[in-house]
Amino acid sequence: MEESIQKLHEILKESDNIVFFGGAGVSTESGIPDFRSVDGLYHMKYDYPPETILSHTFFMNQPGEFYRFYKDKMLCLDKKPNAAHLALAKLEAMGKLKAVVTQNIDGLHQAAGSKNVQELHGSVLRNYCMKCGAFYDAQYIKDSKGVPKCCAKVNGKECGGMVKPDVVLYEEGLDQNTISQSVQAISRADTLIIGGTSLAVYPAAGLIDYFRGNHLVVINKSPTPRDRYADLLIQDSIGKALGEAVEGL
Repeated sequence: MEESIQKLHEILKESDNIVFFGGAGVSTESGIPDFRSVDGLYHMKYDYPPETILSHTFFMNQPGEFYRFYKDKMLCLDKKPNAAHLALAKLEAMGKLKAVVTQNIDGLHQAAGSKNVQELHGSVLRNYCMKCGAFYDAQYIKDSKGVPKCCAKVNGKECGGMVKPDVVLYEEGLDQNTISQSVQAISRADTLIIGGTSLAVYPAAGLIDYFRGNHLVVINKSPTPRDRYADLLIQDSIGKALGEAVEGL
């Protein structure tokens, strides 16, 4: 493992256009659970699997049950950035890392200091009224009783519209501008680091096909479809790998 980290260190040292593509495994080290890991707790508390609850149809038809799950499992507002988030922010501050392309919706990359973050699946930190478009932060959603409603004044009356998280639910399309920015960054990179993702969620995972650079690095505890194409494969903690590799740069 130490040899792998040393090799990663050397790749980072010689690279000046790095892009990081990450998934849930980056945030699990901050204590945020991967909702696809369906455990007994879900079965005891919810009548539907997470993928069903987090769909557009379910949100529209059963918003109360949606928000019961969402507030319980998706709003981890007390979690802090881990070593992986901090290492990536450091690489960006050094001018080496040009973009973070993430499937996560927790905002921890920005909390760590990263500026150019492309959020493929949106963010729990942004929420909008579906009726008037008023903005609400995540704490408003967390503190609301049942389904959060808009309290903005429209023509002197309280709007009362349902507030929706700015996250991409199942059945919804990705933001085209975010896709465009991500493709542009990945296609220009000399090093692409894939971390904390099984590359099972499309169309997000398909964006890495645009990489044409020199070094493909995969850091993930479990196998991915891109392992065989990687110049460097590290099957260990992403926080440890990135944290130790950026030391001394």
